[in-house]
Amino acid sequence: MLIENAKRFADPATGKLELEAVLDGLLIDGLIDETNCSLLRSISKPDKGRQVASPLERIAGSGWVNARNADEKIDLDFLTRWLSKKVDLPWTRIDPLKIDVPAVTSVTSHAYASRFNIICIEVNDKHVVFGTAEPFFLEWQNELQRVLNKDIQLVICNPKDIKRYLQELYSVSKSVLGANKDQRIQSSAVQNLEQLMELGRHGKLEANDSHVVSLVDWLLQYAYEQRASDIHLEPRRETGAVRFRIDGVMQQVYDMPAAVMAAVTSRLKILGRLDVAEKRRPQDGRLKTRNNEGKEVELRMSTMPTAFGEKMVMRVFDPEVLLRDQSQLGFDQREAGIWNSMIQQPNGILLVTGPTGSGKTTTLYSSLQQLATPDVNVCTIEDPIELVVPAFNQMQVQHNIELDFASGVRTLLRQDPDIIMVGEIRDLETAQMAVQAALTGHLVLSTLHTNDAASAVTRLLELGVPYYLIRSTLIGVVAQRLVRTFCPHCVAKADADEARWKELMAPWKSAAPEFINQPVGCLECRNSGFLGRAGIYELLQMSPNVKEMITPTVHLEDLRRQAYKEGMRPMRVSGLNKVAQGKTTYDEIVKVTPAPLLS
Repeated sequence: MLIENAKRFADPATGKLELEAVLDGLLIDGLIDETNCSLLRSISKPDKGRQVASPLERIAGSGWVNARNADEKIDLDFLTRWLSKKVDLPWTRIDPLKIDVPAVTSVTSHAYASRFNIICIEVNDKHVVFGTAEPFFLEWQNELQRVLNKDIQLVICNPKDIKRYLQELYSVSKSVLGANKDQRIQSSAVQNLEQLMELGRHGKLEANDSHVVSLVDWLLQYAYEQRASDIHLEPRRETGAVRFRIDGVMQQVYDMPAAVMAAVTSRLKILGRLDVAEKRRPQDGRLKTRNNEGKEVELRMSTMPTAFGEKMVMRVFDPEVLLRDQSQLGFDQREAGIWNSMIQQPNGILLVTGPTGSGKTTTLYSSLQQLATPDVNVCTIEDPIELVVPAFNQMQVQHNIELDFASGVRTLLRQDPDIIMVGEIRDLETAQMAVQAALTGHLVLSTLHTNDAASAVTRLLELGVPYYLIRSTLIGVVAQRLVRTFCPHCVAKADADEARWKELMAPWKSAAPEFINQPVGCLECRNSGFLGRAGIYELLQMSPNVKEMITPTVHLEDLRRQAYKEGMRPMRVSGLNKVAQGKTTYDEIVKVTPAPLLS
């Protein structure tokens, strides 16, 4: 099949794809227009024999659309998929997260792979998989098969992806190998429980070594491209693990020699203005960078001493989160209306509750951004400052000089604020200061760690806030979680599981939808079926009846029941509405939300 197609698409002398032949194939299949085809043929003639771009790239650069489907562009992915069918070879999108970089870069040199524009994407005991966009240009195949003594399997890949990842993977591999070589003998730069075994060794890898600088640059840019929310650098005995959290799920990215991991961590500590010499105690810092598109991205850094060295976690903050409205955060129309009515109050306390990583900061920041008009003074006290926003006056907690949340709020009250954001209410003193600020005419937004909205009231009582002050200052509480949402590129419709719907929605009477969506998995979402996350919410408004129930002996179940009676929807019900809208699955909702608690 491959030999027969070579006669149709490739130059017999070189085996490379010919523009004329590819155009003819597309024309025969009815995918392109004859007029456009003739125009490209005429433009390409003067460049014959001298063009650098492949025929597929030349055609994709024309910006055509599928003659059979005007909504589909004839881009490189379209052309490589078409070619893969014509030559009966699998089509593959290169996923760098699934590539074992040290293994694939050891198969051939960068120069050899670049010469034939091939990329190794998988190595195992029996065969090696190579990606190519030139399925008939195979003079390298027999040669490599003899050298490797393994079968070689071919897949068709996007030629631009091949060029990009060839450069990227070999650059990373070169940097790691170079850094490791500069170290001479590994592990001397690493402080761990087995340090006594290394006392006779010498050599130290510098954090400013060019290889280390390249590795750090790659790591950060790679994290931005993969939409990582957190970057984990985890030291181990022999190697260190680099992992990303993507859509709430941890993904293994790379394994580095322990000494290289230590040098990378030191480099990041320098950039974050942390004490490089101090490895025994935890430290916090921040770093501002620019991504490939030139947009500023902030990272919050945290180090922790472990058995084999310093572990570092960097939280990635996307500044575009400030531009999101309620619908983009996950609020439906009803929930957005309630939330907007609460944040427009002139004074009082608004609480956002949920566990770490549930999106509380995102909700607060995006709401504050809406409120921070030129005629309003917005002040915050945070630990630490999550994202620097020019429209806010932000202060950071510093325990070493006894600047905590309570003293911070006390200071902010003397700064003529209109709106105050307190990072978290952790103790009675902070809660009392927040109440005092609300009583003196300020709008106060803060967070609490509780499982649902009603529990925030009992939590304040447990801290020691008098019930009558809660009645007079609390405007409302929003509890939230984040759930993964379907990848729009591969989502599929399925019949709804009516029995499961009724089981989860009880006792809230609601008819099951006729259809729901289900995850499928594709290259865009790494076969997970999910791409991105959205919030699900539980909004408790302080109505007169709810306020009346706030007493020193209030029962949480009674408070919830009254709130449900007045229209509050549990998070699980809010999440199931997203299932009905075709945005996520039953299992995602059950995984992140507590069951509605009613006795």
